[in-house]
Amino acid sequence: MFSQRRNLRELADEDLMQRVRDGDARAFEVLVDRHGGPAFSLAYRMCGTRARAEDIVQEAFLSLWRAGGRYDQSRGSVRSWVLSAVHNRAIDSFRRESVRRASSLEESPAAERLAAPELTEVEVERRADAERVRAALDDLPDEQRQVIELAYYGGFTHQQIADLLSLPAGTVKGRMRLGLGKLRISLADAGVLP
Repeated sequence: MFSQRRNLRELADEDLMQRVRDGDARAFEVLVDRHGGPAFSLAYRMCGTRARAEDIVQEAFLSLWRAGGRYDQSRGSVRSWVLSAVHNRAIDSFRRESVRRASSLEESPAAERLAAPELTEVEVERRADAERVRAALDDLPDEQRQVIELAYYGGFTHQQIADLLSLPAGTVKGRMRLGLGKLRISLADAGVLP
């Protein structure tokens, strides 16, 4: 068993994913060992608490185990697939928490005495702008969107992103520059930027 695990550790991520597709839990365990640290780092930087980050990473890896057959090598590395799952789980966690807080506040009698935080028109415009930014991000190629999200939502530097994605720093900077240029054009066309 030890030699089998050692042999699995010598395989490339893509080869391990082939075994995961076939239901090999040991191969998945090697992937978790290999990418668990960067996954936790991303989750922790996004949410700021250790317990929540651990929950996010656990949920992400559980979903990846269930979806092992859906990994597509042409869309990026296994590490980027893992980090994307962690990023998505963190955002889902924020949304659940936001809904939970909003519903508990609405049930409170004190909610009636709270002043509206913003004027309705301003809030509508802010939400519309946020939706345009999300749509512009979604229109970017995956590799450009991923580095932008890691930098702006995750707070990672170019070098940290390069390390997380196993890419040269110049590639990360190039993807960032291209993606931000496309975002700038898209948001200017949408009227969000002057």
